[in-house]
Amino acid sequence: MPRSPLEQPSPDQAFPATSAAMTAADVNGTVLAVWRIEQPRLITSLARMLRDVPLAEDLTQEALLAALEHWPRSGVPEKPGAWLMAIAKRRGLDHLRRRQMLARKHEMLVRDLEQEQQAMPDPDAALDDEFGDELLRLIFTACHPKLSREARAALALKMICGLTTEEIARAFLLPEATIAQRIVRAKRTLSESGLAYETPSGEALSERLASVLEVVYLIFNEGYTASRGDEWLRPQLCNDALRMGRVLTSIAPREPEAHGLLALMELNASRVSARTDAAGDPILLMDQNRALWDQLQIRRGMLALARARELGGAGGFYALQAAIVACHTGAGTPAETDWPRIVELYGELADLVRSPVIELNRAVAIGMAEGPATALPLVQALAHEPSLKAYHLLESVRGDLLCKLGRFEEACAAFEAAAELAGNNRERDLLKRRAAEAISRAPKPS
Repeated sequence: MPRSPLEQPSPDQAFPATSAAMTAADVNGTVLAVWRIEQPRLITSLARMLRDVPLAEDLTQEALLAALEHWPRSGVPEKPGAWLMAIAKRRGLDHLRRRQMLARKHEMLVRDLEQEQQAMPDPDAALDDEFGDELLRLIFTACHPKLSREARAALALKMICGLTTEEIARAFLLPEATIAQRIVRAKRTLSESGLAYETPSGEALSERLASVLEVVYLIFNEGYTASRGDEWLRPQLCNDALRMGRVLTSIAPREPEAHGLLALMELNASRVSARTDAAGDPILLMDQNRALWDQLQIRRGMLALARARELGGAGGFYALQAAIVACHTGAGTPAETDWPRIVELYGELADLVRSPVIELNRAVAIGMAEGPATALPLVQALAHEPSLKAYHLLESVRGDLLCKLGRFEEACAAFEAAAELAGNNRERDLLKRRAAEAISRAPKPS
């Protein structure tokens, strides 16, 4: 079908011309960076208007393709998010018109969309309109009980974080084909069942809350340590997750795990300013300047943790992790960290959830409390776990322990293996530097 007039840049749109020094690759990189930021806003706004989450995702992808086609020629728009929204809305209108608007609901949607399109003096305002609530509503929709528990988180991560199927599979330590099937089935269920796009209440809210907490937790983790790309942090995702966590504690004030998750995110986020240097390179926990940790955010996190405990949730999945982070934030120096207590907390967490990643973290804590010689066999045993075969932090931890034991050549090999598996460029570079440092400390042949 012919392209929409909105897709043909006109003089009154005042798109800046692409600089002669800006290559097509530069523009494509800009498109992908903008899309990564705007994708959640586009999907939430479109899902609200169309009442169809999979269609909203498809239209967002089409807007990306339109940008990849037009921006290298016309230049990046002054308001790229509004440009993408305009394209996605027009495609949505075209889609509804092709279905001939037989149902009254569709007629109403088209009329509302057309009126909104005409009465939008500032396109950017539409992108920010009730975004926090809409994003949470999208997650509640994706976490409907008709979808399998495993599919809910995978679908939300794809739509909200923009992760690829491969990256989601890595996050869950599962085969890529398994995750792909879950996402396809979940989208089909959403399309065919006519599920309400809503934030539920009462029993329906409680029924979905555990899955919603899991999704918010995974969104925060992706922001806190990005699985891919050139930046180690994605602050906007951390902020979105924190905002949703605060909303969840207000709509589910008696749910201890909601407070536990908020505590975990607040305490972790308190360290963000110290986690990278001026160039954006990672700074590991033991090397961070603790004076940069946000004390106000630490207090908020401790208050949320106290509330989780008051509600009887001290042994919950998120509260236990928050308690571990609290051990770090409460230590003025690395030497003051209560590592034996952290080992105990990881033991409680391992009793609650069977996870090789938890066991790996517990081994790290044991190494700090009892020495690397005690921890190394525990880490070596985890190498046989099928789900950790492509998990770069296993080799990274192994390299660190080998370094402390003076086995520098083995440590170098472990760090290099970890770098090969890492998906984030900053983390990969850090691991390569650690490999080079390890080999530089190896004894030279006499």
